[in-house]
Amino acid sequence: MAAASTTEPTRRDMLFIANGAVAAVGVGALAWPLISQMNPDASTLALASTEVDISSIPEGGILTVKWRGKPVFVRHRTKKEIEEAANVKAADMPDPQADSARVKKPEWLVVVGVCTHLGCVPLGHSGDYDGWFCPCHGSVYDTSGRIRKGPAPRNLEVPAYAFLSDTKLQIG
Repeated sequence: MAAASTTEPTRRDMLFIANGAVAAVGVGALAWPLISQMNPDASTLALASTEVDISSIPEGGILTVKWRGKPVFVRHRTKKEIEEAANVKAADMPDPQADSARVKKPEWLVVVGVCTHLGCVPLGHSGDYDGWFCPCHGSVYDTSGRIRKGPAPRNLEVPAYAFLSDTKLQIG
């Protein structure tokens, strides 16, 4: 028969375990503030998303809200605007994109209100297509925020958004 030898823990073993535990807690306490300081500031988190009450926007109206320091246009489009935006040939545009790819509900358009040419803020219900017109350099956007004429290279950006209800919209 093989003899099994077991050694009893000594006082030295207990001191090694206790010192290791104290060192691990100390390293954790030292590392916590260094890791925690990399989290975003509360004011940054507050700007990450915004809720908008869209019940007061009349059909054909545009509401401008601020999100992440930029203007965002929320447009309640009329049936005529929706039809005009849907019936445009993609080949006629500098930055081809279907209207259906830019909206979640056809009657609501949400775009970042910064001209893609040099960062100006376009004027609503202006221009040849009754969309937006950038007075700085003459870029013209349609009722879907797509560039139609002028020096702007891209369509107005569509931010991440979701409908929380029929009257609430969350941007971001």
